[in-house]
Amino acid sequence: MRHLSQAHALRLLAGASLGRVVFTRQALPAIRPVNHLVEDGEIVIRTHDGAALTTATQQAGAGGVVVAYEADQIDPDTHTGWSVVVTGYARLVTDPADAARYARLLRPWVDRSMDYTVRIHPEQVTGFELIEGQPDTRA
Repeated sequence: MRHLSQAHALRLLAGASLGRVVFTRQALPAIRPVNHLVEDGEIVIRTHDGAALTTATQQAGAGGVVVAYEADQIDPDTHTGWSVVVTGYARLVTDPADAARYARLLRPWVDRSMDYTVRIHPEQVTGFELIEGQPDTRA
């Protein structure tokens, strides 16, 4: 396992098509798969009215809500690949022009109206690469 620089980790994340956002719902961890884009070092996702993440960001206000965002690409046969975790604050995008631009750039995979955009500002970025190594010969 080799640790990645923050810049390299964000580049890999930008090339991934799917990730998982982790947040707190009723004092318990909740995880949702979403597609994303990375812009200026921030992760952008879209969500819908009534979604738990939408509600959490609305309740948190301008300070945002703490989330983690994870994406990876790991080959099931060779067990090689990478994983990146971003921890930071998620806030609703309130500027109408920004929201409209993200609606054009980011098409969610689910067939449902996505009227809210959430931007995650990273406070911590960790990533590692799983590389082929020597086989473990210990018995």
